[in-house]
Amino acid sequence: MSDLTHSDLTHFVGGQPRMVDVSGKAVTARSATAEAWVILPPEARAALESGSNAKGDPLSVARLAGIQGAKQTSALILLCHPLPISGVQMLVELRPGGVYIQATVNTAGQTGVEMEALSAVTVAALNVYDMLKAASKAIEIQGVRLLSKSGGKSGDYRAQAGGQAGGR
Repeated sequence: MSDLTHSDLTHFVGGQPRMVDVSGKAVTARSATAEAWVILPPEARAALESGSNAKGDPLSVARLAGIQGAKQTSALILLCHPLPISGVQMLVELRPGGVYIQATVNTAGQTGVEMEALSAVTVAALNVYDMLKAASKAIEIQGVRLLSKSGGKSGDYRAQAGGQAGGR
């Protein structure tokens, strides 16, 4: 159980939502990495491996979608600041457990890029689903989580090992 109280949540003042004013914060280098899994039933995996998807290559599309997802985060997450993203690295791989997605987002700014990394992997995963849904509606998106972040007042964070969806 956390000792965090409602008053510790920076997006609320007097119980009302707000966008945090970061104008007094220093511009620093910040980075965040997130991951997600797309669990493929056998028929969806077969469709992906056959390369016969009429929409194109799902893994290439997911890479581009993840980059766009990171760039559009402030339009999707209501209280996020628009950030000058300096780089997005996407890893999208077919593995035994399904499609593994990892995004690292970098900026020099006054607030972190955790939400951008999480948005990147989620949007990439949704695009894999969209491209393979004709083969199976039983595709699952699992294990979306922040792996690490660096920079800023709260310091560095590293997720504990072993949190991957389904033990992949």
